[in-house]
Amino acid sequence: MKKRIISPSILSADFSKLGEEVKLLNDSAAEWLHIDVMDGVFVPNISFGFPVLKAVRKETSKFCDVHLMIVQPERYVEQFKAAGADLITIHYEGNYHLDSTIQKIKASGAKVGVALNPATPVMVLKEVIHLLDLVLIMSVNPGFGGQKFIQYTINKVTEARNMINESGSYTLIEVDGGVTLENAPKLFAAGADVLVAGNTVFSAANPKVMIEQLLKC
Repeated sequence: MKKRIISPSILSADFSKLGEEVKLLNDSAAEWLHIDVMDGVFVPNISFGFPVLKAVRKETSKFCDVHLMIVQPERYVEQFKAAGADLITIHYEGNYHLDSTIQKIKASGAKVGVALNPATPVMVLKEVIHLLDLVLIMSVNPGFGGQKFIQYTINKVTEARNMINESGSYTLIEVDGGVTLENAPKLFAAGADVLVAGNTVFSAANPKVMIEQLLKC
């Protein structure tokens, strides 16, 4: 069985004790931490930026999975890398020069991902799939946590896995939004490698146990 990764989204953490929440995740089976950056333009919400990422980076040795839901992300690649991003994921829909931004992220030393909104077909990445470390398939409309999982995401994961296999690349597939114990097995079976889990983890009575349960799906 291939490796499975859970990437808890700190957007769902209790920000009044963010340091404690990060330390809790440090002691969990989650290998990644998912950091959502929103600018209030690309999505109708504002989250956080460099100071929070720097603070999280100081508190964890986990892989920092930074998801930029912003317009013109190429402006900030170096700053996010310097702040502690291991992986920088940009949105296909928010970038006018996708190839050059991919190359800029690679040049920074970070791994590169491209995210697709629910209605964006996976085939738009056919020409660049071999350049990517990760494809992020949004299973909710980006901007807010706690949304209901969009069922056709499972088919998109299968399509992405087929496209990756045909390309001969080693690109990972990540799914973000509404991940639960109910749909996680279907997503892993469809070909997902990484599941972002926010509310499911942080609303659990024991977040560390929930992460273990998701990994065993």
